Amino acid sequence: MRVSVYRRGHFNAAHRLHNPSWSDEKNKDVFGLCNNYHYHGHNYELEVKLTGDIDPETGYVYDMKDLADLMKSEVENRFDHKNLNLDTEEFKELIPSAENIAVVIYNILRVKLDTKFDLSIKLWETPRNYVKYPA
Repeated sequence: MRVSVYRRGHFNAAHRLHNPSWSDEKNKDVFGLCNNYHYHGHNYELEVKLTGDIDPETGYVYDMKDLADLMKSEVENRFDHKNLNLDTEEFKELIPSAENIAVVIYNILRVKLDTKFDLSIKLWETPRNYVKYPA
């Protein structure tokens, strides 16, 4: 029997949406306020969904304490109170849009989890805007 479990987390981070191959004018036209030269921040809300079979010995799909620890060590500690453009390797060459952040988080967690689990990421950049990966 396949069941999904969910864990929520959060981190605060600054970023700037900027494509270095474009002119300043095009960056401002496309990204608007999100292209602020001095960056801007978000209180990101993260939801990790794991789907798998219930272990008959534990009754768990996945130990939620282990999932919380994994999210903390691999995502929250890595990105919390950071400037994503300047302070992280993941976004040195990648525009830190919500879409790209969600894919990066997925890729970080995917290699840490057994392939028997399906993984999905939801990331809220604001209370009204979120992305999901895979879609």
